[in-house]
Amino acid sequence: MVKLLFITLWLAAHPVHVSLLSIDYAPDKELFNVFLRIYYDDFLLDSGMSVEDQKNLNFSVNDQFTRERLGKYINDRLRITVNSRQMSAELQEMGLSDNELRMNLVIGSVEKVNTIAVKNLIMTSLYTDQANMTIVRVNSFEEGVRLTAAETEKTFKIN
Repeated sequence: MVKLLFITLWLAAHPVHVSLLSIDYAPDKELFNVFLRIYYDDFLLDSGMSVEDQKNLNFSVNDQFTRERLGKYINDRLRITVNSRQMSAELQEMGLSDNELRMNLVIGSVEKVNTIAVKNLIMTSLYTDQANMTIVRVNSFEEGVRLTAAETEKTFKIN
């Protein structure tokens, strides 16, 4: 009975399966500022990390182990292609509070942006109701989409 009550309370505390991804082009720096927010408990399930690795995660300092694990996870689950060229994201800042994992990333140099393809596989293998909310901003272009387990990719035509 206690076990059933615990599971019910845990599910009620975190009933939605959602992530938020914002991709903003900074033309003066010719790079993308990327913000990603996911629930920490979902990240632990989706990351495939061992229990031992999970115990070694540390978000209170600029921990290299944690940065490497997050970087690998992001570049494995999130694919951003600019002008037909796949880009890698570099983790700049990370924070964890109230079960929300927030990350600021940078994607390298691009002089002119014609298209951006976003493939977001975050938690899509775990939850059929996963919603990966995505917003892309480039100059005067702004568009948001809801990517799901059934539809994981969207190409944005900027011009």
